[in-house]
Amino acid sequence: MMNGYDEKRGHRTDDDDPFAAKGNIVSAFDAFPKAKPQYVTHTSSGGKWTVAMVILSFCLVWSELARWWRGTETHTFAVEKGVSHGMNLNLDAVIKMKCADIHVNVQDASGDRILAAEALYRDPTNWGQWVDQRGIHKLGRDIHGRLLTGEGFVDGTQEEGFGEEHVHDIVALGSKKGRWGKTPKLWGREADSCRIYGTLELNKVQGDFHITARGHGYAQFGEHLSHDAFNFSHIINELSFGPYLPSLINPLDQTVNSAPEHSHFHRFQYFLSIVPTVYSLGHPDSYSSRSIFTNQYAVTEQSAPIPENMEMQMIPGIFVKYDIEPILLNIVEDRDSFLVFLIKVVNILSGAMVAGHWGFRLSDWVNEVRGRRRRNAGHSQGMLGTKGGGEYEE
Repeated sequence: MMNGYDEKRGHRTDDDDPFAAKGNIVSAFDAFPKAKPQYVTHTSSGGKWTVAMVILSFCLVWSELARWWRGTETHTFAVEKGVSHGMNLNLDAVIKMKCADIHVNVQDASGDRILAAEALYRDPTNWGQWVDQRGIHKLGRDIHGRLLTGEGFVDGTQEEGFGEEHVHDIVALGSKKGRWGKTPKLWGREADSCRIYGTLELNKVQGDFHITARGHGYAQFGEHLSHDAFNFSHIINELSFGPYLPSLINPLDQTVNSAPEHSHFHRFQYFLSIVPTVYSLGHPDSYSSRSIFTNQYAVTEQSAPIPENMEMQMIPGIFVKYDIEPILLNIVEDRDSFLVFLIKVVNILSGAMVAGHWGFRLSDWVNEVRGRRRRNAGHSQGMLGTKGGGEYEE
């Protein structure tokens, strides 16, 4: 027997017969036909389709992995079920006036007047130590002075907007306890400003938080501050409501607002609309879900100089009017289980293999048809040339 050929019987043996049935009864149900390596031909077109299929599969799997890692965010509104009577206000601001010359108060809709100066810390500081810090910007603009419109920047150097982190980043940052930073030392500089910072407990109702000059705004005993000492230029490092989470960025964080030179009577007004918000990582009903409660707000700013003869009608200072919406915003980030992710990856790879197989079969068929046409065209030209160039002999 040589090369799989039985000389005695005069035919090939079953071992080299690619179509011979092998194995037990179960092998008869094999839905995956196989061929021996000597009957398989590797072609350049098949190699090209294989490379294309691998590249496409890698891109699709990478895209699915990124989508699975980010998860899906759902935003739902609901009426706030829990009834709470208190809410914290976290403030860290620098006013370009001396600490002894400013008053901080809160007046809410219930008629309560809260002397915020007794609950907040005051540190003398220098204006130049804060105004040139990295990240300081005007409200509605970025650190480069570009206007924020919500459409993104064209040059792509920086993503427009603040606080656009994913929920898992927010939950991770929110788990860290915040501490107020230390006031920079003066190192011989003049203390021309005052840093006011701390947490103030408020009633959970509409209110007005304001910073005014000594002897102005409320009927008080003592000498009124000279108008020439007024300068309500300010930097807001932190203004948030609820638990103090310094890692979360709010609209007024790191903003500066300056009064024009020689404009001592100036009024800055901020109108805030506060929405209680719950960030949840995983479905809230699941056992492994993690959540943090905070408050978001939208802000509108107005500032204008005040004539000195209208001091009785309009008081210069910084006024923050806040209103609490009666709704609760739930932001949930959820992702599929790892098993579901693997199933999707298998589906992607299977689809890519099937598409690549049919693409190869189709391109192979097109090449075969084109080759037949070329051969047929070549034979036809040869016959015509013979008839035209030859002579018939009798």
